[in-house]
Amino acid sequence: MDIKEKWAAGLRSQMVQREAGASPGTRSEEPVPLDSFKETLDELFTLTSQYRTGRAYAQLLRFTARFRSYSPYNALLVHTQMPGATYVAPPSRWLAEYGREIRPGAHPIIVLRPGGPVMFVFDVKDTEPGPNARPIPDGVLAPFAARGSPVGSQLRLVITNAKRDGVRVSLHEEGSQSAGSIRSVSRATRTLVFKHGVRKPRRVRVPLRYELLVSRHLATESRFATVAHELAHLYCGHLGTPDDRWWPDRRHVSPHIMELEAESVSYLVCRRFGVESPAASYLARYLRDNEPVPEISLERVMVTAGLIETMSTRPMRPRS
Repeated sequence: MDIKEKWAAGLRSQMVQREAGASPGTRSEEPVPLDSFKETLDELFTLTSQYRTGRAYAQLLRFTARFRSYSPYNALLVHTQMPGATYVAPPSRWLAEYGREIRPGAHPIIVLRPGGPVMFVFDVKDTEPGPNARPIPDGVLAPFAARGSPVGSQLRLVITNAKRDGVRVSLHEEGSQSAGSIRSVSRATRTLVFKHGVRKPRRVRVPLRYELLVSRHLATESRFATVAHELAHLYCGHLGTPDDRWWPDRRHVSPHIMELEAESVSYLVCRRFGVESPAASYLARYLRDNEPVPEISLERVMVTAGLIETMSTRPMRPRS
């Protein structure tokens, strides 16, 4: 049994023990204890060698970019356990929205649960029509349809949310070979005003910690891709961290790994919004068939992509 199967089997065993006597329609959504989940998940990410070739890693990125029903992190978990999955949902949602039931002997997929820690979901192929079955919309069976751009509102929102971490985004007269950059601001005495809340916005002053420059000559979609790339450097820990609880300090990794991680994040974020990114060309040149991929942090790439995607879609609260 490989590490992937061991990880999934261990959590399923725990789930079965907890679910004894639970009602059939809801038992697969009961959470597993967080400590047990962290141990097996850490082991999984430490030993996942199946994504160490260019071809395998490229397939993972394409799957995660297209599987928009869940966060990039959860899409990774789905791909790890069932690479051919099309659309997944918990049993209660299959039953309530589509009148479909889980087939006997179906293989549950473990994903992170909002409010945690985890829950079981099932792919559409592991469901069958119930007595009150309804047609499944095309968007469910074909979830890979591209979203449309432009992303002007997403760009404005991610720039606003970046202020909560002390990031100031400014347009700059960058040269033709430089779309953008980010750097730490040392000994800064300036602050940024971060507004949060919808009905009654509050103002919070945050120390200016980082300067993110974007070429003023770029189109909106290219600016969005550039901001995503530079923020990826920040949240992957390439510039250090003001607080280890926010993101790790990973200044020790090589510049080559830093760029591959940032390009991966930018590709994921942009593709999930239907935006063509220059990162696709970079990754296509680098990820050639079975050539080995450096020891990047797969977990950090997915967490960072999910964070930037969230920053692009809704107002966020100040850091605690």
